[in-house]
Amino acid sequence: MSRVDRTRRVLVVRLDSLGDVVVCGPAIRAVAAGSAHVTLLAGPRGSEVAALLPGVDDVLVFDAPWISADAGPVDPAALEDLIARVRAGRFDAALVLTSFHQNALPTALVLRLAGVPWTAAVSTDFPGTLLDVRLPEPPDAPEPERMLAIAAGAGWRLPPGDDGALRLRPGLPLVAELPERYVVVHPGADAPARAYPPQLWAEVVGALVGKGMPVVVTGSAAERALTASVAGSAALDLGGRLDVARLAAVIAGADAIAVGNTGPAHLAAAVGTPVVSLFSPVVPLLRWAPHTPVRIVLGDQNAACAGSRARVCPIPGHPCLAGIHPTEVAAAVRSLVGVAA
Repeated sequence: MSRVDRTRRVLVVRLDSLGDVVVCGPAIRAVAAGSAHVTLLAGPRGSEVAALLPGVDDVLVFDAPWISADAGPVDPAALEDLIARVRAGRFDAALVLTSFHQNALPTALVLRLAGVPWTAAVSTDFPGTLLDVRLPEPPDAPEPERMLAIAAGAGWRLPPGDDGALRLRPGLPLVAELPERYVVVHPGADAPARAYPPQLWAEVVGALVGKGMPVVVTGSAAERALTASVAGSAALDLGGRLDVARLAAVIAGADAIAVGNTGPAHLAAAVGTPVVSLFSPVVPLLRWAPHTPVRIVLGDQNAACAGSRARVCPIPGHPCLAGIHPTEVAAAVRSLVGVAA
């Protein structure tokens, strides 16, 4: 099959969380540069932001039990529905993007059953006839660069003039109520092992407000109690009030954001907002730090939990993050917005 034949309609797959989808943005733009139409197959936690990525023409959603811990047992009817939806897309090719600890072969099997004629993915396991291009694991690098390397191995490269940075589509929605200038504190995280303690976040808010810096606290609907406790009466609490596009808009308008290693850190990198990253080393900093030069990373990257991928901290006292004093976080935020410490 020729290069032209297989790049008319392309399905790109990334089935996990918001941040995981954002870091695929440059690779998706590379595919779009050589394709007539790009559909992104995303999990439910990444599907909203998928529509904000340049190069994505439409989005399919599926909660894959081989990727998501919350997907529940394998449902044959749901798989049959996915196969039917992919078959209806009449894709000429597919690129499956996975993190280093994920297996692309269950997805590749679904794509074969759906009749996709050409599929590329990284696979350390023997793929049999499931892959047309079996790519090696890329060298250790920031996740956006790893995803770009996978796309390049399959034949798609960024067009001239594209620097490979994270970005979102222009035209994010306006959000009312915001101060003229503010910083964002996002206290939630996808896993407890990546979360700074709530009482310390509240002290960060108090320290920033005490220096005359308005603070906006953000979080999901499930995090409303958390954002309320962190914001108190000192900050604007937007917990549970923002969809992903409006969350991105709030972050884009901020002078800086303080956040754990979770999805909004990658949103900040994509909209150019300076990031104070409270980064738990359960996943590698090199791969998952916010992909922006305007950042300060806090947290003990040599803690005993490093590289464990633990969702709940295995070390008593959560020392990698709990050892960061709130005044250190506030000082880092102030330094990024040019306010004297």
